[in-house]
Amino acid sequence: MNTTDDNSSKRAVEEIEVRGHIIDSLLLPKILDRVTTSGGQFRIKDIAIGQQRSDPSYAVIDIMADSDVVLDDILGAIRDHGAIPTDMQDARLEASDMAGAFPEGFYSTTNQQTEIRLEGSWIPVMDQEMDCGIVVDPQTAAARCVAMSDVEPEMQIVVGHAGVRVFPHDRGQPGQVFEFMNSSVSTEKPKGVAIRKIAREMVENRREGRKTLIVGGPAIVHTGSGKHFCKLIAGGYVDRLFAGNALATHDIEHALFGTSLGVFLQQGDLAEAGHEHHLRAINRIRRAGGIAAAVESGVLQSGIMYECIKNEVDFLLAGSIRDDGPLPEVITDSLEAQRTMRAAVRDVDFCLMIATTLHSVAVGNLLPAEVRVVCVDINPSTVIKLGDRGSLQTVGLVTDVEPFLRVLTQEVEALEAELGTS
Repeated sequence: MNTTDDNSSKRAVEEIEVRGHIIDSLLLPKILDRVTTSGGQFRIKDIAIGQQRSDPSYAVIDIMADSDVVLDDILGAIRDHGAIPTDMQDARLEASDMAGAFPEGFYSTTNQQTEIRLEGSWIPVMDQEMDCGIVVDPQTAAARCVAMSDVEPEMQIVVGHAGVRVFPHDRGQPGQVFEFMNSSVSTEKPKGVAIRKIAREMVENRREGRKTLIVGGPAIVHTGSGKHFCKLIAGGYVDRLFAGNALATHDIEHALFGTSLGVFLQQGDLAEAGHEHHLRAINRIRRAGGIAAAVESGVLQSGIMYECIKNEVDFLLAGSIRDDGPLPEVITDSLEAQRTMRAAVRDVDFCLMIATTLHSVAVGNLLPAEVRVVCVDINPSTVIKLGDRGSLQTVGLVTDVEPFLRVLTQEVEALEAELGTS
C-alpha cells in the first residue's frame, strides 16, 4: 500500500485490476460506485473494452482513500466484484484456536469462483459456497470452503483479503438456455417461453447425464400438482429432491386419505376430522418403519415419495421446530441437514426451486454461482430474498404451482417426442 501527495495531503493508494465482462455485467460501475460511497476516490489508468459480446474487458485503476483503514475496507468490498491489487501478496493463514469458530478477521466467502495465492501460485478454492471460511491443508496445499460449525482446532484458515481473488460469474453467452431470462422479478415475464426453456434444460440434463435438483414445498401437494411432479420423477427428470417434513407428510396424507391439510383435493371439501389425517399418515409410516419400508410393504402405493422410492431418487427431508411427528426420514438436527445437503449439491448442474422460501434460501446459500437456478413461486419476495442473500444466478418465475407444473410436464413430453426416445 502506497501513499501519494495530492493537494498537500497524504492519501493511501492501491492499484487494482479487473478483468472479464466488466461492462455488460455492470461490474466496473459497481466497483466505482462502491469506492466513492465508501469515502474513496479512483483514477482509471488503463482500460480496454471488448468489442464483441464474447470479448472480455480490462481496467487498471488507482484506488485512493484518506487512511489505510478506509482503503482496506474498500479493497475488501470490491474484491467480491473481481477487483484485485496488482501488487499481490500470498494469502495469510492463521491457525484456528477453537472448534466451531474462525479466527478474528477471517475471509468470508461468496458463492463466486475463488482462488488464493500460496507461495506465489494461485490455487482454486474447492467446494465453493457463500458465508464460509477457507481452510488450507499444509500437506497438499489444497484449499476448500469450510462452514463455521465444521471448524476444528489448528485448521489453517485464510484471514484478511490479501492473496484472494474472485471471478464473478459471467452472464450467459448467446444460445444458452437462460439467456432470455434475467434475475429481475416480474409477474409479466413470458411464462410459456420460460417454462419451455426450463423443460429443455431438464430434458438435456437427463439425456446428457447431468444432475437436476428440485427443492419443493408443500404447496406442490396442496394445489393438486403432485400428479404432475410424479410424472417428472417417473420420467427420470429429477435426480434429487430436497424438502421438509410438510411436503412428504401431506403427499403421504393424500396417498392414504385423499386429502391434504384435511381437504379432499378432488372435491375441495373438508373431510370430517380431516385435521387428524396428517398425524395419522405420519403415525402409519412410523409404524411401518419409514417411507421405504411402507412402500415395500404396500402401505404406501402412490404419490411423490412413493415415486422417489420406486425410481431410486435421492431425497433429503430437513425438519423445523414446527414439525409434527416427524416422519422417520426427517433430519431434525439443522447442522446435520446442512452437512448432508452440502455434500449432495456438489455435482448438481441445475436447481429448480418450487414454492418454498425457507428451503430455497437454505439451498441457495450452498450452491456455487455456476449452478443454474430457477425459483418458481407465487410470492415474488422469495426470489428477492435469494438475490439479497447473494444467489445472484437465480432467475425467478412468479406464478402459481399447479399451472407451472402442468405446463412443464406437457413441454417435457412434447420435447421428448420432438427429439425422439433416447
